[in-house]
Amino acid sequence: MDIKEIKGIIDLMRKNGLTEFEYEKDGTKIRIRRGPDGEPQIVTAGPGLIPAPTVLPVSAGVPLAVPPSAAPISPTSPNAPATPTLPTINSPMVGTFYSSPAPDAPAYVEVGTAVNTETVVCIIEAMKVMNEIKAEMSGTIVEILAENGKPVEFGKPLFRIKPV
Repeated sequence: MDIKEIKGIIDLMRKNGLTEFEYEKDGTKIRIRRGPDGEPQIVTAGPGLIPAPTVLPVSAGVPLAVPPSAAPISPTSPNAPATPTLPTINSPMVGTFYSSPAPDAPAYVEVGTAVNTETVVCIIEAMKVMNEIKAEMSGTIVEILAENGKPVEFGKPLFRIKPV
């Protein structure tokens, strides 16, 4: 089950007023339920996942089974102009941000790189799985907001992009 499927399940739960959803396949189990505050929570168990009954709160979306970091994320391009009106490419999960496929490889994108909806812009490692993150919009990267090798939270802006 990938992050898009989990987001879709949470959206369906909200739209239909469901309080709990459970899915199991190949020894991996995921249960999503509304917590006391009405927000969804994810309970996971299975190979490579946090052992049950670990409950992770979901605020504003779907985290993976990795706790968010308290460490601040500093920009990697401090000289780029601050343009808060431009859209951002946000992290779809909690994990560790990597700008390249390997330590000795060039970065997927840099400031000034033109991207389209299918361009891989970075990797986020979550639960020892490397997840390629695509731009999902066309434009030019104007600012890199995450630091290589540092944790990112769900919804955290990773890149600022000037749309085409």
